[in-house]
Amino acid sequence: MKAAVFYGKHDIKVEEVPMPQVGDRDVLIKVEACGICGTDVHIFEGDKGAAACTPPTILGHEFSGVVEATGRLVTKIKAGERVSVDPNHYCGNCVYCRDGIAHFCEHMTGYGTTVNGGFAQYCSVDERQVYRLGKHTSFEQGAMTEPLACCLHGIDQCGIRPGSHVAVIGGGMIGLLMVQLSKLSGAAKVVLLEPVEGKREMGHKMGADLCINQIGADAGRLLAEQGISRLDTVIECVGNVNTIRQAIDLAGKKSVVMMFGLTKPDDELTIRPFEIFEKEIELKSSYINPYTQKRALDLIDSGQVDVQSMICETAGLEDLADILSSPERRSMGKYVVSPWN
Repeated sequence: MKAAVFYGKHDIKVEEVPMPQVGDRDVLIKVEACGICGTDVHIFEGDKGAAACTPPTILGHEFSGVVEATGRLVTKIKAGERVSVDPNHYCGNCVYCRDGIAHFCEHMTGYGTTVNGGFAQYCSVDERQVYRLGKHTSFEQGAMTEPLACCLHGIDQCGIRPGSHVAVIGGGMIGLLMVQLSKLSGAAKVVLLEPVEGKREMGHKMGADLCINQIGADAGRLLAEQGISRLDTVIECVGNVNTIRQAIDLAGKKSVVMMFGLTKPDDELTIRPFEIFEKEIELKSSYINPYTQKRALDLIDSGQVDVQSMICETAGLEDLADILSSPERRSMGKYVVSPWN
C-alpha cells in the first residue's frame, strides 16, 4: 500500500509499505480522509506534539474510512461500516487511567504519533477506537471528529454560561470550532480576533458577532466601542506566546483564559502574577480529547457544528510534504488528505 512515512525533521516520503497487521481485537480501515493538523506541523518541524513521535512513523491522527476487515475477537464492528477513529488508546491500568484521567495514560498508544496512522491507504486500530459515522456525515466530516472532540474538552473547562461574553483569538479551524461551541454553550457575544480577512469572513458565517483584526489595533478599545466592557472567557487558539499574553490582557475580572493553542515545547511566557491576582483570572489548558469523540460525531451529524466549510482542499499523499512546509498554503484553511487521490 502507499503511505507517507515521516523519517525526521522536514523528511516525509511517499512510498510502498507493507499492509498493516490485524490483531485479534483490531479493525483494518481503508482510509478515505485524513486531516492535516497543527500537531503534524509541529512534528514535521522537529518538535514534540501531544506525544513523542519516533521515526519512521506514518503520521495522521484525524481520519475516517471504511472497515475492510476485523480481527477474530472483534464483535461490535463489521466489514463495510463507515467509521472515524479516536487516535488515543488508553491502557486502562496505569494510575491515571484508574484515577479517571485516562488522557494522561502512561502507556498511551497514539495512532499517527506513537504508531502508524492515517496518511496511508490502510490503517489497523484497536476496536475500542472506532466509532460509526452518522448517516449524514461524509468521510471528510468524519475526519474532523477528532479536532472537534479536542475542542469539546477545552470548551467544557471554560465554564461558558448563557449570556457570557467570549473572545476567540485565531480564526483557523480550531478557532472557528470554538466560535461555534461558544455559541452553543449560550454565549451572548462571541468575538473573533483574526488578521486574515477571509478567516474573519468565515468567522461571521460560523456565528461570531464581531470579527476584528487584532494586528495593529487596540482590541480592548474596539471591544469597548462595541459595548463589550468585560470578557468572561478568552480562548487562545494560535499557540503563540504573544497571543497568550494578549488573551490575559483582554480577560475581564473573574474570567477564564483557555490556552488551547499548542506552542513550541520550549516557548516561555512572562506573566505578571499581580495581574492574575488583581483580576482573579483562571489560566486553563486542554490536553487531547478524553471521552468526547461520540459527542463530536453527534454534533457533526446533527448539523449543529459545521466542520465542512473550513476545509479548503482535499489533497493527495504526494502533496502532504508541501502543505506541511508551507504556512502560506495552510493559511488558506483546513487540508484533508485522501490517500487514494
